[in-house]
Amino acid sequence: MENKIQSDPTSSYEIRPLGDRAIVIGLKQEDGVPLWKRAAGLSLLIRSQGAQWIMDVVPAYDTVTVVYDPVLLGFGHRGEAAPPYEAAAAFIEPLLRLPAAADGTGARTVDIPVCYGGEYGPDLAECAMRSDILEEAFVALHAGGKYEVAMIGFMPGFPYLTGLPEDLAQPRRPSPRSRVPAGSVGIAGGGTGIYPLASPGGWQLIGRTPIRLFDPDRAEPFLLRAGDTLRFLPITAKDMLQQLRGEG
Repeated sequence: MENKIQSDPTSSYEIRPLGDRAIVIGLKQEDGVPLWKRAAGLSLLIRSQGAQWIMDVVPAYDTVTVVYDPVLLGFGHRGEAAPPYEAAAAFIEPLLRLPAAADGTGARTVDIPVCYGGEYGPDLAECAMRSDILEEAFVALHAGGKYEVAMIGFMPGFPYLTGLPEDLAQPRRPSPRSRVPAGSVGIAGGGTGIYPLASPGGWQLIGRTPIRLFDPDRAEPFLLRAGDTLRFLPITAKDMLQQLRGEG
């Protein structure tokens, strides 16, 4: 297989191989649509084709990686003999010119209940003080934002969210916690996110959700995907306990 890069200086993308089982589509800025949104839209479009040789599609901020089975793809998607990389690129290139590959068409809206402050958000008071507003106002601003999942990364199901109000931006903790509980909602810099699993972490914790963002036993293990719109819905500590116990 030749390690070609299919690119045109005037195009909005380039396609390059990643080993012998994947290709990477690198996106270039060409209009007002954020690169991550184009990546999310393209990944949904590729998945919707239902090609059996596609094993996985992974969107990032400005790339989409398509993992394929070279045996299934060995004779090309139209039946002619072709190197797997060339066959995969030939399949994907026409999709790059479709509108759905540019505007994130197909995204969903997902509501996430959050109990803010107290034991579930131990850094809320300090964050509010740093932003020079009351805790109630901080919560209202955070819950009132419109967030979009730019990408999933760091750990299975961790959403990097855009849309945090500028006044709520926070520095990372000077010393990371050795264990952040699963479901914790945090802020670091100008971004906010949710820890799907218990892990070490240095984000400022302002709340927690009882919803499981990652469950390997579900048909779709990840609750969220790139391109989704997310809304935070404040709940009480009582509601939180009920939902954690499966009573809500």
